[in-house]
Amino acid sequence: MKKRVLIVLSGLLVVLTALVIYSRRQIRATPGEQARTLPGDDLIPQPIGSVNHAITIRRPPHDVWPWLAQMGSGRAGWYAYDFIDNGGQRSAERILPEYQSIDVGRVLPALPGVTEVFVVVQCEPEHSLVLSWRLPSGKYQTIWAFVLEQPQPDQTRLIVRGRVAPGYRPYSLPQWLALRLGRLAHFIMERKQLLGIARRAERGALPGAMVLKSVGHV
Repeated sequence: MKKRVLIVLSGLLVVLTALVIYSRRQIRATPGEQARTLPGDDLIPQPIGSVNHAITIRRPPHDVWPWLAQMGSGRAGWYAYDFIDNGGQRSAERILPEYQSIDVGRVLPALPGVTEVFVVVQCEPEHSLVLSWRLPSGKYQTIWAFVLEQPQPDQTRLIVRGRVAPGYRPYSLPQWLALRLGRLAHFIMERKQLLGIARRAERGALPGAMVLKSVGHV
């Protein structure tokens, strides 16, 4: 009986430790990461607003990339708050082979039933994925870049950067208000997303065959 109690207590301690470690994970980009040039920066070279977040994932980029490739509402989801950006449908907990083909020009719906908004504009599998929202004129209004680096053999540093060009006024809000609300919303959703990607990548195994495509820039 004593041995069984010790086993149960040890198990509870492991679970508690894991929860504490998980809850304290940071999504803060380092000053160096914030200052560096990243893929997609050239599309909005003089932004009026920029946000940077990052997380260290205990898996190599090869194991993280498939979770990025299948993002999108109506696809695998965004791994954030599904009642906000995925129509209440839970984001995928596994790799979906049917959504692993990712290339420039592909639409990743921001919300259920939407056929535009986020479009892939740069794609280098296992290294970077850059999404954009363009105005009807074709001008880039926002850029959302996901960059994977490998500081150690079994580790990925996932850096996310958002950039906004002049004229950013969603829902006709004043620009100053749109920037402040956008920064707050991005932090809330990005934190949930990065933690969700890390949890999935660190937990799951990948299927054997996946097709990845990359076609330069648009």
